[in-house]
Amino acid sequence: QGLQPKDANGKCDPYVKITLGKKTISDHENYVPCTLDPVFGKMFELTCSLPLEKDLRVMLYDHDMITKDEKIGETTIDLENRFLSKYGALCGLPRSYCVSGVNQWRDQLTPRQLLCRLCERRNLQKPVYEDDAVRFRGQRYTVADLEDKNISKRYLGPMKERLSLHILRKMGLVPEHLETRPLYSPFQPDIEQGRLTMWVDLFPKSLGPPGPPFNVTPRKAKKFFLRCIIWNTSDVILDDVSISGEKMSDIYVKGWLDGHEHHKQKTDVHYRSLGGEGNFNYRFLFPFHYLPAEQLCVVDKKEHFWSLDKSETKLVPKLTIQIWDNDKFSFDDYLGHLVMDLNHMLRPAKSPEKCTLQLLDQPADKLVSLFEQKTVKGWWPCACEQNGEKIVAGKVEMSLEIVTEQEQEERPAGLGRDEPNMNPHLEEPQRPETSFLWFSSPFKTLKFIVWRRFKWLIILFIILFFILLFLGVFLYSFPNYAAMKMVGPFGQAKSKD
Repeated sequence: QGLQPKDANGKCDPYVKITLGKKTISDHENYVPCTLDPVFGKMFELTCSLPLEKDLRVMLYDHDMITKDEKIGETTIDLENRFLSKYGALCGLPRSYCVSGVNQWRDQLTPRQLLCRLCERRNLQKPVYEDDAVRFRGQRYTVADLEDKNISKRYLGPMKERLSLHILRKMGLVPEHLETRPLYSPFQPDIEQGRLTMWVDLFPKSLGPPGPPFNVTPRKAKKFFLRCIIWNTSDVILDDVSISGEKMSDIYVKGWLDGHEHHKQKTDVHYRSLGGEGNFNYRFLFPFHYLPAEQLCVVDKKEHFWSLDKSETKLVPKLTIQIWDNDKFSFDDYLGHLVMDLNHMLRPAKSPEKCTLQLLDQPADKLVSLFEQKTVKGWWPCACEQNGEKIVAGKVEMSLEIVTEQEQEERPAGLGRDEPNMNPHLEEPQRPETSFLWFSSPFKTLKFIVWRRFKWLIILFIILFFILLFLGVFLYSFPNYAAMKMVGPFGQAKSKD
C-alpha cells in the first residue's frame, strides 16, 4: 500500500520478485496494472539451508512495456534470527485449533507437542492432562477458559489440543499475525517507498511435511443484475410552459450505478404532463460485479482510450435515479435526483401521499439491504435545491430486484419493454391522449391544445368572421343594387317593346 508512483499517469504496475540465496522467483506475468495499492494474494514456497541462505529479500518492481522494469522497493527478512528465536517465530499461533476448514492447523507439530517442547527448553514441569482439563504450573484450565466458543465444533480438534493451544498463547510466543513491512529503494535508502503486508512461515524438514497453506487468493467478484422498474412518477415540478400557456413537463427518468456512468439508461418520455404525473412501465437492467464479503462493487475499466490495461476499482454499490424534463430545441432540464446505497437502502413509502423528504432522514436501524431482501417496491422522493432549501422535485414509484447471473438466465428479463418482456411482463403505459409531441402531431395539437384552451375564442372568431364577411358582401353589392332600382334601365326597354 502507498507505493511511490513510477509511471507518467501517477500510478505503477507492480509485481513481486523474491530471492533467497541463489533462488529467484519472479511473478512478472501477474503484475497488477495502474495502482498504488495492489492486492497480490500470492503464496510462494522455497527451500533453503540455514545459515547459508538466511536473507529473504522481497522486492516490488514496476512493469514497463518498453523500458527496463524499475525497482520500487524491497524488504529483507533474517530467517536465521526467526528460526533461533525463543519466542517460537517459525509459525505463529492461531487462536483456535481447527482440523478442517479455512483455518486448518498449519504447523508440523500439534499444540500438545509444541507445549512439551517448550517445557523441555525452558525447564518447566510438563502439563498433566485430565479428561476435561489440563493442569500446568499450578493452574487448572477447562473448557470455560477457551477463546474458540464462536467457532463451529465440526472444525475444532480434540479438547486436550485446544487447551494446550490456550496455554501456549499465554506463554509469550509469537501469535499468528500479519506483518506490515516498509519498502526501501537502494537509490533512496532513507525514503520509504511504500508498505508490504505479508507473513512468513518456517517449517524444518526434520519435523515432516507442514499442514495445508492458508488460501490468500483474492476473492473473485460475482456477477449480479439489478432490475429497476420505473412504474410511475408523481408531483414532478412543472418546468415548461406550453404554446397555449399551460405549465407542463415532458418527464423522463434516468438511472445508473456508480462506476457505470457509461451505461446510463433512461425511460421514454411522458409528454405534456400537466399535473406532474408520469406513466412509464420501463425496466432498467444493470449488470455489475460484486464482492459479498466486502460489500463492494468491482469496476474494471481503462483510464484512457490509449491505456493497455484495465485498472480495478472498488466502489460502494450506489444507484442514482434522476428526473429530467425533455426539450427538443435546447438542453434537457434537470429536475431532481435520488442516490441510494444498495447495502443501506431507504425504506420506500407505500403511496405518493406518504412520500416526503422525511424518508431521506431515516435512522440507520431502519435501512435495509437489497442483497438480503432481494426485492423492494414503493415510492421514493427525488430532491433538488431551490433558494438554498431542499424540496421534493418529484416522486418515483420503482421496483428494485437483485438477481444472480444464474437467476438471470433462468428468469430472463429484457431492457425497457423489449423481449423477453417477462418477470414481470410490462404493459404499454396508459397515458392520457394529451401526452404527445406537439410538432409531430399537428392534428392532435389542434384538437387537444388549441381547441381545448381557445374553443370559445375560435367560435367567436368564426361568428365574427361570417358577420364581417356578410357585411362586406352587403356593402359591396348594395350601391349597385340601389342604383339599378333607381334608374331601372331594363324596365324602360321593356315598355318600349
